Amino acid sequence: MGFFDKLKQGLSKTKTSFGEKMNQVFSNFRKVDEELLEELEEVLIMSDVGVETATKIIDNLRNRIKRENIQDEEGVKQALRNEIQEIFDSVDNTLKLESKPSVILVVGVNGVGKTTSIGKMANRLRLDGKKVVVAAADTFRAAAVEQLEIWANRASCDLVKKDEGTDPASVVYDAIKITKEKNADVLICDTAGRLHNKKYLMDELMKIKKVIDKELPDASKEILMVLDATTGQNAIEQVKAFKETVDITGLVLTKLDGTAKGGVVIGIVSENNMPVKFIGVGEQIDDMEVFNSEDFVKALI
Repeated sequence: MGFFDKLKQGLSKTKTSFGEKMNQVFSNFRKVDEELLEELEEVLIMSDVGVETATKIIDNLRNRIKRENIQDEEGVKQALRNEIQEIFDSVDNTLKLESKPSVILVVGVNGVGKTTSIGKMANRLRLDGKKVVVAAADTFRAAAVEQLEIWANRASCDLVKKDEGTDPASVVYDAIKITKEKNADVLICDTAGRLHNKKYLMDELMKIKKVIDKELPDASKEILMVLDATTGQNAIEQVKAFKETVDITGLVLTKLDGTAKGGVVIGIVSENNMPVKFIGVGEQIDDMEVFNSEDFVKALI
């Protein structure tokens, strides 16, 4: 199954929810007027796009309809697709791994699927011909290291780990050394799940980042935040909170296949001006791909 088909299947709950509401609006279609736009705005809000983003989309849609003199149902749908597409096009979702080695630091709250995402990313990069090393820098939970080891083995990449309770920055330091020795292309660092208001955990994250900057000053660095799509609007707030402390470069969205709240992706990108770099739509190791906004919009509407 190609990724677009997986995406369509993964977004089926969202598409059903979003599509049914959209079809309801257009089933009473008489003309392109303010009432139609209000109903479309309501559909966007109910589909977890968020009030701020929904208002922005409809304002832009209103202007586009006037400018292009759109008067039919299909024209309105296409214009809506274009408006959502432009939100995604306003940010660059290219993965910046230009140096050898490059570093991906993975952050997020507990339970969003960080470990699983790292395994899938490592596999994705290996399939692209890259040699990957993974650092198990979540040393608070023994289970986290064990779980990461399973995924690293599945993805056929090296894992660097230490005893539970070890300073996470020292794990990253050792992993950088091994990455250089093995002449690997990418180092992916796991970190402990943290809430933005836990100062000591945020300080620890800064310490890890300092080690990376000191040991690999010229390396391309991505700081990716993993988000659980099933949390809907809460995901938008999580990004805002983390951005205040960490210079996040992009997002990884998990569990899109288990939610009707896939519309939240649009709100996350729009409100945080932040690109989605990877998207997960399933449990298998190959159920993660580089985010393609055109496929996403097509699968949604």
